[in-house]
Amino acid sequence: MTDPAAPAADRTAALRQLVGSSRPVSWVNTAYPFAAAYLLAGGGITPALVIGTLWFLIPYNLLMYGVNDVFDYESDLRNPRKGGLEGVVLSRRWHRLTLWAAALTNLPFVVALVLLGDLASTLVLAVSVFAVIAYSAPGLRFKERPVLDSVTSSTHFVSPAVFGLALADAAFTTPVVLALAAFFVWGMASQAFGAVQDIAADREAGISSIATWLGAAPTVRAAFVAYLVAGVLLLPTGWPAALAAVLVLPYAASVAPYLSLADADCERANAGWRRFIWLNLVTGFLVTQLFIWMTLAS
Repeated sequence: MTDPAAPAADRTAALRQLVGSSRPVSWVNTAYPFAAAYLLAGGGITPALVIGTLWFLIPYNLLMYGVNDVFDYESDLRNPRKGGLEGVVLSRRWHRLTLWAAALTNLPFVVALVLLGDLASTLVLAVSVFAVIAYSAPGLRFKERPVLDSVTSSTHFVSPAVFGLALADAAFTTPVVLALAAFFVWGMASQAFGAVQDIAADREAGISSIATWLGAAPTVRAAFVAYLVAGVLLLPTGWPAALAAVLVLPYAASVAPYLSLADADCERANAGWRRFIWLNLVTGFLVTQLFIWMTLAS
């Protein structure tokens, strides 16, 4: 006899895997840059703000991380940090469902944002979606192309901000470009450092990354320098925006203990990565206070 509770249990299991695959702890990392940029550019409370924020909050992350979990399944099985806060090991049973869910939940938002925007915002939107797919999808796999992996990953988080500015018809002044450049360099540093902890698992699975290419210590040193460069780029943005330069220092300090990390000890970097996850929340709060100050001062 068929267990009547089985379908409900399956739906619950599928939902848990889909939500886990979308990395809830990271949802704000893509929704916030869009919403903040759109509002700071004078976009106001509009349907575009609501639709864009909801898209970058959940469907965008399901597309980014869900597709990655499907095509990184073999390496995830070998990765000791998978299965919790930092992502699930997505069961093969749900791979097809994840790909369909990612496509079907993203499509309506993308269509709506194209209709609400113009040519410039649509081009930014296209770059953003392409970067998310190209990072993990077979045939492209930008995540396996050293340096390009860091560039593409940073695009995942900076492009929402650029899209917010474009959608609000903002002027790309020198301070704005410098702030975006600093954000981009910060993003590259963060992706590179995050890849260090996976060197052993990635090499065992035959996956390349900036960290498997450079090695643990050189990658950490590159990330350390990149964080400082991001801070320098923020200095000419004017008062009080330049205060954001100070916020890169905790990131540099967080990776500093691993500047001489051996490849064989790569998994030790996971402690630094966990600090990074929570540091983002603190930094986001402080950036918000700075944005409020800037708004009141203007």
